[in-house]
Amino acid sequence: MIAAIIAAAGSGERFGSTIPKALISLGDRTLIEHALASLSAVVDEIVITAPAGYEDAFRTIASDRATVVTGGATRSESVRIGLAAVSPEAEFVLVHDAARALASSDLARSVIAALRAGEVAVIPGLPQVDTVKVVDSDGYVTTTPDRTPLRRIQTPQGFAYDLLKRAHESKSDATDDAALVEQLGARVKVIEGEERAIKITTPSDLAAALQFLGNTHDFSTGVGVDAHAFADGRPLHLAGLFWPDETGVAGHSDGDVAAHAICDALFAASDLGDLGSNFGTSRPEYAGASGAQLLQETARLVHAAGYSISHVSVQIIGNRPKIGARRVEAIAALSTALGGADVALLATTTDGLGLTGEGKGIAAIASALITKN
Repeated sequence: MIAAIIAAAGSGERFGSTIPKALISLGDRTLIEHALASLSAVVDEIVITAPAGYEDAFRTIASDRATVVTGGATRSESVRIGLAAVSPEAEFVLVHDAARALASSDLARSVIAALRAGEVAVIPGLPQVDTVKVVDSDGYVTTTPDRTPLRRIQTPQGFAYDLLKRAHESKSDATDDAALVEQLGARVKVIEGEERAIKITTPSDLAAALQFLGNTHDFSTGVGVDAHAFADGRPLHLAGLFWPDETGVAGHSDGDVAAHAICDALFAASDLGDLGSNFGTSRPEYAGASGAQLLQETARLVHAAGYSISHVSVQIIGNRPKIGARRVEAIAALSTALGGADVALLATTTDGLGLTGEGKGIAAIASALITKN
């Protein structure tokens, strides 16, 4: 199992903000939402360390995707608190700064791949391109180090769970977790980082980060909803996955409500009709079609209309199946069907109310953000 800790307890004082920095908006989402979206696609468990007094705000954003705990006075203390909330079954732990909100899922995957290949500590970094001077207390240069071996270190940083736990037993403070691991004599592997993983500390950093999002004003959004009743004898296909030993639903296609809701959200955002007009009963070629097939075809139509899919969020509503154990797998399946788009997946129940609450069926609601090419 792979866990992640998002350090988000910063006050935002250096940013000049009256709210915690992780709640500042970057484009269409807050910093913590960006960070949560990139990590939820690749890890099994997430713990967020929030500033005291803002826990409920972070829980509202995280929903069931993460556990929120109160952070400490320093970054290292916050990580220690977050580590205590990580499941002991975790094999690896990623530690990520919410301030590096645009670090991609691919960067996290690269860190995890290096850990699985045998490394015990992996950190991303970029070459130091500026000349660096060592200056004394009076402001005079004392030496000019060779910049060739220097790296600008980023997050997420990945560690073997037991190693990170030992590193934090010292209760020392450091600017990153790798420094604590280095004190134990462990080897720390540096892999290639990415420019978009910029640390957002000041308003000028925020302006620089916006450049990686492109034109944030030329976008469209849409919402889609789908629901199906359970039907004995039908296999269950949901969120691009087959769910053995579960009862499926009635429908023209495979009845994947998550995929169908996403399709409708994308059609609404791009003004291309809806699920029925594109794949309904008047189109016999889509009888029994899989959710993945419909997502692929929808993505093709959206791209042909001149849009790129920036983000999709879908919430599954029902008593069963339990989504948590297969969340990462489902996100990967949906994202692959959409050509690698950023996908968030949530799940909830209706406390015994309605079609889903009475156990008669399953539903989903999705939102989509697309940008004009």
